[in-house]
Amino acid sequence: MTDVRGAEPRPDRASGRTLLVGCGRVATRLGLRLAARGDEVIGVRRHAGDLPAGFRALVHDLDAPLPSALPAVDSMVITLPPGREGSPGYRARLDHVAAALPAVPARTVFVSSTGVFERKGAAAVDESHRPQPTSPRGQKLWEGETAARELFAAVVVRPAGIYGPGREHLVRQVRTGAQVDYSRRTNRIHEADLARALDRILTMADPPAVLHAVDSAPALLGEVVAFIADELRLPHPPRAAARHEGIVLDGRLLRSVLGELEFPDYRSGYRDLLGRRP
Repeated sequence: MTDVRGAEPRPDRASGRTLLVGCGRVATRLGLRLAARGDEVIGVRRHAGDLPAGFRALVHDLDAPLPSALPAVDSMVITLPPGREGSPGYRARLDHVAAALPAVPARTVFVSSTGVFERKGAAAVDESHRPQPTSPRGQKLWEGETAARELFAAVVVRPAGIYGPGREHLVRQVRTGAQVDYSRRTNRIHEADLARALDRILTMADPPAVLHAVDSAPALLGEVVAFIADELRLPHPPRAAARHEGIVLDGRLLRSVLGELEFPDYRSGYRDLLGRRP
């Protein structure tokens, strides 16, 4: 189970009781940090699964209205995916949450994705850039951000390329020799640093309205897979035809909020990840 190493004190504001709307890997890691400090953690998810001891589980599919009221909470973190094809969008699901809450929490964080951007080019994109998505997924993410702001005055956190134990897509690609677009610009964040960032946003007196959760080292995808292959002493994956130019994201605001990252670049992150494997 995920550990809670590096949990910081909370000088600005205590949350007390936190509702995790969608309780997957990132939310569970965050919840462990909160529970380790004595907070009450409530997770809403479609299936009970194996939530850690100490979490209170509320099993419900938010495609439908909740059958009863949610408990009053001090803070809320929403980590819902964009939704299956044909299912209600973010607006409907967040409306269901809002209708069931007795009051708007003092702090809400909506976890979106840097996939809301479709701008291409080498110039760095920061929090001042407004997304203008045209793809179905990008439009859904933007819809979710907008609904979360309107309903809950949410802080929006946009992670890129989350990786860590259990999130080893690139490692599998290298091991299987899958083709890779070497020229694609990419950004990423280790799951541990993302959980730290969410924890910090929950308790800051004056958080930014939008935060890009990206590490200090945007890189071409080819550089990343070549590094992983060298660490594993495997051949570099074959090159695929270029498809997506990708973007470069500026992570300076995250570092100003959080301080030094535990894994400031893909080299430190993947060395740790590969070192944990048997």
